Amino acid sequence: MRTYKNIISLSKNERGIWDLDTVKGCKSGLLENENGCYNDCYAYKTAKRYGIDFSQSIDRHFENEAHRNLIVKQIEKIDMPFIRIGCAGDPSENWEHTIKIIRQIKENSQLSLFDLSSKKQVVIITRHWNLLTEAQLQEISKYNICINTSVSALDNERLLKKSLDQYERIKPYCKSILRLVSCDFNEENSIGKLKAETQRKLLASYHVLDTVFRPSYKNKLVIDGIINVKKMSFMKSKVLVSKFNKKTFTGKCNSCTEMCGINI
Repeated sequence: MRTYKNIISLSKNERGIWDLDTVKGCKSGLLENENGCYNDCYAYKTAKRYGIDFSQSIDRHFENEAHRNLIVKQIEKIDMPFIRIGCAGDPSENWEHTIKIIRQIKENSQLSLFDLSSKKQVVIITRHWNLLTEAQLQEISKYNICINTSVSALDNERLLKKSLDQYERIKPYCKSILRLVSCDFNEENSIGKLKAETQRKLLASYHVLDTVFRPSYKNKLVIDGIINVKKMSFMKSKVLVSKFNKKTFTGKCNSCTEMCGINI
C-alpha cells in the first residue's frame, strides 16, 4: 500500500470544512483498534478505499516559501471562519511539527502581509495520543487556537481519564472544547447500560460539543446490540447512525452554530 504524500495542502470536504492536516494517517489510533477509533474510523475507511496505509503517520510540510504563501492566501479567501487540523490524522502524533506549521501560517511572510492571528481561527481535533509539553502549551497560547479533545463513553477508562485530564490541562492556554462522540446506547444490554451511565455523567459534568457516531453494520457494537442504530439522511446519502440527541447537528458545516467549538 502507498502512504500519504508529505506535502501539505488545504482542502474542503463534503461537509464544507477546510482542513490543513499537519499529519495524515494515525499510527497510534490503529494500535488501539485495528479499524481506528471505535473500530469505525471514517478517515481509516476512506484511506483503505484508496489504497493508503493509514497506520503510517506522515508529517506534511510546505514545499517552499512560495507554497507557504499560496496556502496563506487560500486560507484568507475561504468561506469559513476557521481551518481545521485533524481530519484524516491526529496532530498529536507530532505536536512539535503541528505547532511549527501553525507558526508558519500565523507569522507574516516577506512576500505578503497577512496576519491570521486576528482572522481565521485554527481548530485542532485530537485524541492526545502524545501529550503537549509545557513549552508547547506556552507557544500555543500565542495563537488563536481552539482544541477539540475527542472523547466518548465508548472509550476505555484509561483513555477517557487521559482525555479529560488534557481537556482541563490546556484550558489556561487556549480555548478547550470537549468533543463528545455520543451514542444511543441500548440499556437492555448490560454493556450498553454501563456505557449509557458513563455518557450521562459526561453530559451532566461538561458542556460538550455533541457529535453522532456513524458505524457500519459490521461493527461489533451494532452486532452485539450495545448501541441502537437507524438509517438517516447524512449529506447526500443515507447512512447508519447511532444518535443520542435528536438535535445534534448533521448538516453542512456552514449552517452549524457551534462551528467546531469556536462559537461555544
